[in-house]
Amino acid sequence: MKSKEGLEERLEFLFPDPAVRAEKRPEYDQRLDIELQVINQMGFPGYFLIVMEFIQWSKDNGVPVGPGRGSGAGSLVAYALKITDLDPLEFDLLFERFLNPERVSMPDFDVDFCMEKRDQVIEHVADMYGRDAVSQIITFGTMAAKAVIRDVGRVLGHPYGFVDRISKLVPPDPGMTLAKAFEAEPQLPEIYEADEEVKALIDMARKLEGVTRNAGKHAGGVVIAPTKITDFAPLYCDEQGLHPVTQFDKNDVEYAGLVKFDFLGLRTLTIINWALEMINKRREKNGEGPLDIAAIPLDDKKSFDMLQRSETTAVFQLESRGMKDLIKRLQPDCFEDMIALVALFRPGPLQSGMVDNFIDRKHGREEISYPDVQWQHESLKPVLEPTYGIILYQEQVMQIAQVLSGYTLGGADMLRRAMGKKKPEEMAKQRSIFEDGAKKNGIDGELAMKIFDLVEKFAGYGFNKSHSAAYALVSYQTLWLKAHYPAEFMAAVMTADMDNTEKVVGLVDECWRMGLKILPPDINSGLYHFHVNDDGEIVYGIGRHQGRRRRTDRSDY
Repeated sequence: MKSKEGLEERLEFLFPDPAVRAEKRPEYDQRLDIELQVINQMGFPGYFLIVMEFIQWSKDNGVPVGPGRGSGAGSLVAYALKITDLDPLEFDLLFERFLNPERVSMPDFDVDFCMEKRDQVIEHVADMYGRDAVSQIITFGTMAAKAVIRDVGRVLGHPYGFVDRISKLVPPDPGMTLAKAFEAEPQLPEIYEADEEVKALIDMARKLEGVTRNAGKHAGGVVIAPTKITDFAPLYCDEQGLHPVTQFDKNDVEYAGLVKFDFLGLRTLTIINWALEMINKRREKNGEGPLDIAAIPLDDKKSFDMLQRSETTAVFQLESRGMKDLIKRLQPDCFEDMIALVALFRPGPLQSGMVDNFIDRKHGREEISYPDVQWQHESLKPVLEPTYGIILYQEQVMQIAQVLSGYTLGGADMLRRAMGKKKPEEMAKQRSIFEDGAKKNGIDGELAMKIFDLVEKFAGYGFNKSHSAAYALVSYQTLWLKAHYPAEFMAAVMTADMDNTEKVVGLVDECWRMGLKILPPDINSGLYHFHVNDDGEIVYGIGRHQGRRRRTDRSDY
């Protein structure tokens, strides 16, 4: 079986020492068998093999692929089949968060590809399964609260300033509606009652709110049909006249019986690829072998020293001002801390005080408890130790239910979902199951309920650890490249941002701060992209200048 063969190869990489490998093997074999049983029972082996094939094709044909994205990184079968590149057992990632045997739903691998070469993968899939069986997916843009006011105001012929003033009163929050805006912004009902023109505009806007405004193409969604796509859904051609697109959206294609695959483009993978091309050219000249970014150590001191100094400009996910401030306070010193960074830097944890507690516990300013000083249980220490007793991840919510109350991980995933939806009748049912299970495990009922309340409180802030870990790995790879090959990395980043003058100016400043030398544009030595010469100097890319045509080959490094 491919998964067994793949696991053997992975174990040889993870544990080169045969004695250590033999000791670890039973744990991995058991997890693999459990996952395979679920996958086969639910009828999804074909899905995994299709994803494995196009990812392997991508790697064989020089298309950079991300180490994982979303909950799929929690599957050992996916790791064994080289769909993902993160060991789920090492980082406590759960398969049931991805595919729950107690809830019938399709698995959903989101796969990141290099932005430049993503379309090559879609072309390969179309060639492999037949062009009449493969299609991208439509999206329907609807008129949201702000946009519908602007559109209606324009059609009614109102001056721009008049419409803009009303539109700006609608809060810019995700999922905002006109009804919510009237509750959140006192000025809206006031001007609605006081001005007949405003009233007429908003009344019409209410009728049109949520109506489809335009059609587009899903960022990454591709469907592969067992026969012709038109047996399941109507098609149309995209605006460029290049690709067929279903006229059913992502929910409707699944309802029609089609399987959706996500082929997403990630700019950072393109940057890493460009940097590696330059690095490996230099290494070849020096008689060194090519650098394998997947094999770099995850405990590199030079990288973490740079991270603790918040020198993270151009580092994936870690370059914003707010994130730099968080890094300065947290002082991350291990990969687990980097996983936590991604999960912590969100409005919920920042506003709830969770971030402050996490930092204080890490630095010994607050007592570590599992999860609370008053209400804790020793069995939760292995679950919460990586996050200093803070319930940070959705997977921890599931593990707490499993450890304290004997939930299966599938049942624990149902509990997590129920906590997210906050339906009173469902929560009452889950409270009863949780309490009964805890009592059977010899745990005091009151303690169990107090911990349940804490878990419920933090479940709303919980983040998917599988996604956080996979993206933290991409962040770490860019951090490592910046620490060890700064010129090549920064040249690749500036190439990716060539069309954004303001961004390039900031990156040039960062290069100077790092002590890198940048040569001015030179028609004789310059190439389309930024590149690094034999002296380790960055040569400015002449593609930055308007009017220069892009060369069609890839010999510009």
